[in-house]
Amino acid sequence: MVKQPAPDRQTPNATRRSERSRRAIYDAALALVAEAGYPKTTIEGIAARAGVGKQTIYRWWGSKADVLLEAFLDLGAQAEDEAGGQPYAIPDTGDLAADLKAVLRATVDQLTDPRFDAPARALAAEGVVNEQVGREFTTKLLEPNLQLYVNRLRSAQEARQVRPEIDPRIALEFFVSPLAQRWLQYTGPLSYEYTDTLVDYALHGLAPR
Repeated sequence: MVKQPAPDRQTPNATRRSERSRRAIYDAALALVAEAGYPKTTIEGIAARAGVGKQTIYRWWGSKADVLLEAFLDLGAQAEDEAGGQPYAIPDTGDLAADLKAVLRATVDQLTDPRFDAPARALAAEGVVNEQVGREFTTKLLEPNLQLYVNRLRSAQEARQVRPEIDPRIALEFFVSPLAQRWLQYTGPLSYEYTDTLVDYALHGLAPR
């Protein structure tokens, strides 16, 4: 076995330095959006907060939206690591209503968490006026999460708990879309009672039985 020479302590590790800078930029972008709002957040402000030159940011990203999207995705990855590092899936206990209520309650917790609320709102709003950001936000964040509902509803179809002709991608809109609208437009409080009711209405319908 060939012994490797000891690293020169006077020579900085470029990889480590780059990762440290990237992490500082993520933290700065998330903090500034929460404190000042997305319109007032600038590349210059992020660079100053992170302690890097703005050219460092432009070398890795094309815009502040790109920085924020990557920082937000990293925030989600950190939350996944804190939960044990396993890819998330909606539990399948055999009780569809209970499983959907549980995941929507967890969604309420995340949407009301200041760490997630401000950057998520900023990206959602920017995605309305910036098609590229909107497509990336949908592709990288929304669609993977929606697919979890599709998978769980298909499992319910296999268990004959949901009609076989139902399109899961459309069916999930009954409870996901109202929650998103209420969150985005402040049309009402976000609560467990609200999301539980969405599930009940979606699964049992509105017509008299």
